[in-house]
Amino acid sequence: MFATPPAMATRPNSLWASTAPSMPDSPQLTGDLHADVSILGAGFTGLRAALALAEAGTSAVVLDAGDVGWGASGRTGGQVNPMLPFNSPKDLQLMLGQTYFERLTEVSLNSADELFSLIDTHQIPCQARQKGWLRVLHNDRALQKAEADVKAWNEFGAGMELLRGDDLRITSGTAAYSSGVVTPRGGAVQPMMLARGVAGAAQQRGVSIFGNSAVTSMNKVGGKWQLRTDQGSVTSDTVIVATNGYTGPLVPKLPNSIMPLTPIQIATDPLPEDVIASILPQGHTISDSRRIIMYARREPDNRLVYGGLGRMDRAGNLGGFDWLQRDAERVFPQVKGANWSHHWGGRIAVTDDHLPHLHEPQPGLLIGLGYNGRGVAMSHVMGRVLAERALGADSESLTFPTTPVRAMSYRPFKIAGLGTAIWSMRFMDWLETR
Repeated sequence: MFATPPAMATRPNSLWASTAPSMPDSPQLTGDLHADVSILGAGFTGLRAALALAEAGTSAVVLDAGDVGWGASGRTGGQVNPMLPFNSPKDLQLMLGQTYFERLTEVSLNSADELFSLIDTHQIPCQARQKGWLRVLHNDRALQKAEADVKAWNEFGAGMELLRGDDLRITSGTAAYSSGVVTPRGGAVQPMMLARGVAGAAQQRGVSIFGNSAVTSMNKVGGKWQLRTDQGSVTSDTVIVATNGYTGPLVPKLPNSIMPLTPIQIATDPLPEDVIASILPQGHTISDSRRIIMYARREPDNRLVYGGLGRMDRAGNLGGFDWLQRDAERVFPQVKGANWSHHWGGRIAVTDDHLPHLHEPQPGLLIGLGYNGRGVAMSHVMGRVLAERALGADSESLTFPTTPVRAMSYRPFKIAGLGTAIWSMRFMDWLETR
């Protein structure tokens, strides 16, 4: 079907960055500004917060060391998956108590709907489609857990459906799995286009966004917060920190409260019609239940995007693409020999309890991070909630509980052993799927 493709390039080449319409670089901050709220991070969380603040008539300034969507928001797989990962409803009730369990259950199940509504309201062109999310199950134990979870989540209106055999093969386009779960509210976006669209909507309402403006210090002076960059400063009543997997040392203990992981993606050249028609023919996104998961989607221009967990060395170089290509051809053998023309990745934040964290370590200092692989939808929810708090909502009324910043248990050892842990988990996944 395909000629032998060239080896993958050594430098990342993001499909999202290369296909999104161009946007002027955000100017660097120079001089001294005043605003009601300063926001660190021009990703989904920070931009959504800025948009909500502007709609409420509150002035906001966004600062980023890179630019709009430079971090994980513009490098994500772009799947809009509702629901919180890993934890069952019973687990969440035990962890959160009844009040926050009910709030988080409702908001997580509706998180994809909320994002697609935002996109529709602001007419953001980002190739949005809500065709459903298919999670395929790699062994009998995963199926047993899924059966229990489907029953539990459907009591709260999730609308999940188990698929098996031919129904699954037709829906997925792969024979590598024999069962799976469809969550109908899931979907996909072009994430760089989404980030730029939310940024544009915020700018139209008066938000100032500055790129190449890393914050070098943050102090409270005379009851106001003062953020300094190399070329300027912003003074404000409130600061929102929305840096997620790219969190630095400005807030004590904050970097040590998360585990940064590096999802990576690859994308084919546009595939022949007979090939792409056999993959996810109804437009679902897909992921699986392994320890080192895969996730994939087809694009409007007939490409296949395939993702999983990679690694990043101290110099920022990404690895794991060869494994990813082999796995893609295992799941979808019809793409064997296709040219994988793009590959890229970025850092996300994982928390000890696999829940998003909202912190307020000092009055007027708000932090939201830790989406554990559900960031496209949940980061927008967090941005909205942070804006609500900045606008004066009582902390007890918020969707997320406000928690202290705590260092992750055994984090240095987890970081040091991450490469070995990934290899071990891949090996166990192989044993269970061979």
